[in-house]
Amino acid sequence: MMAAAVAVLLMPACKPRPAGSGTVWAQVDGHPIFSSQVEKIYRSRVGSTGEAGDPEEALSYKLNILNELINNQILVAHAARSGITVSESEVDTKMGQLKSPYSQEQFEQKLKERGIGEDDLREEVRTTLTVNKLINRDINARVSVSDADISSFYQKNKASFDVPETEFHLAQVQVTPGSSNEVHNLKNDDAKTPEMAQRKIQALYAQLRSGQDFARVAQNYSEDPTTAMSGGDMGFVPESSLAANSDLNRVVKAMKPGQISGIITTPSGYHIIKLLGIEQAGQHPLTDPKVQSQIRKTLQNEKEQLLKAAYIETLRDNAKVKNLLAEQIVKAAQ
Repeated sequence: MMAAAVAVLLMPACKPRPAGSGTVWAQVDGHPIFSSQVEKIYRSRVGSTGEAGDPEEALSYKLNILNELINNQILVAHAARSGITVSESEVDTKMGQLKSPYSQEQFEQKLKERGIGEDDLREEVRTTLTVNKLINRDINARVSVSDADISSFYQKNKASFDVPETEFHLAQVQVTPGSSNEVHNLKNDDAKTPEMAQRKIQALYAQLRSGQDFARVAQNYSEDPTTAMSGGDMGFVPESSLAANSDLNRVVKAMKPGQISGIITTPSGYHIIKLLGIEQAGQHPLTDPKVQSQIRKTLQNEKEQLLKAAYIETLRDNAKVKNLLAEQIVKAAQ
């Protein structure tokens, strides 16, 4: 849940900006979408370089972004016509979730990096919640996955449920002595000396022992750049890979799913491991609840994505869309 909240804060703005924000690149039922909107999203996606390959590739990328904004405006307009609304309390709740991982200063810096203010973000949140209500009502609520669907999927993909060796789903909190530019936890917290690292890992272990959420602690303080933002999730580690590290192998093999280890010292620093789950080797049968749940989620997502694409196309057929950027590209090629 927290990772999703952070992702929302970092994602580019999709809400149409006021008039006077540059060249009009598209119109949806007379509603303008400006070049500045597309450029802002483009820059946020390609990174600090500001370019994605050659000019033709960059223009193609911008055309795709513009199409996303067109579809978003169509959904927003349809939600308004359908009488779908979002209360102030719902917006307040979502804003609180977005702010919770940060200090006020960090939150304002994130907004500054996106070039928006808190009022702008509030309107984006309102728009996103409105569209989500529309999608839930007209798409997600209509999708169902039957037992026959699950059985058919399993039979067609039976080999993918044959696990060749036991795998351990692990997460970690890591603290490394010494300053590093690769630390990207939410608190920007880096233990710069061996003494600081030892004090920090002891404090984090005490937090976990007191019941603090492991993923939240990892996001806030773990110094592993590859896993911190995903709550310390290391994915599934095969038994053969685990055996290559005798200390880790011994600790994990003695744990049960849901348990956390003590502090493990390695040449790279200090680690606290959580065993999230175990996938036993062998053919996992259809009767396994985890297999059924995995298949159901996969089929649910596939059906929702298909219905959503078709739904947007039908709304688009009834909207008056004018893609001026596309027209300019075609004219330039003549």
